[in-house]
Amino acid sequence: MLDVAVEVVAPEWDARLAPEALARRAVAAALEGAGWATLIASPALDLEVSVLFADDGELQRLNRDYRGHDRPTNILSFPMLEPAALSALLASPTGSHLLGDLALGLETIAGEAAAQRKPFADHVTHLLVHGTLHLLGHDHLAEPEAEAMEALEREILARLGIADPYRPGEAAG
Repeated sequence: MLDVAVEVVAPEWDARLAPEALARRAVAAALEGAGWATLIASPALDLEVSVLFADDGELQRLNRDYRGHDRPTNILSFPMLEPAALSALLASPTGSHLLGDLALGLETIAGEAAAQRKPFADHVTHLLVHGTLHLLGHDHLAEPEAEAMEALEREILARLGIADPYRPGEAAG
């Protein structure tokens, strides 16, 4: 079973969208799209992802304290399982496991959505999918990895009815 634990510490999030429902939908879609559908439905396995909806000040603090970058950002992913533990979990899906934590910064995300002319909720969904894939070990440091991760994001978002976030001028209405 999947538990998406949501904490909203910046009340402006509630005014812009339904953060809990959006987070649950996006995280579940990312896990399913990455091949974890049977795992998240398994009664023998409890998975948790925590999602923090914060403001840019909190994201800047987290980014500085944990990543050494003293600036706000859109999303931070904090995986809790090493690649070997993820592989073991896939081979033997039992027990309770925290996949990791995601933290989102409101002002940065709102600015990006406006600048890219994307619906705010679609951009947040994309970032949650992206962050969840990081929790599963996906990365985009090298070009082949980036292309594979972006292709997976596109697939997952298309299933959710969200336009390709990497295509300029593409926005779902």
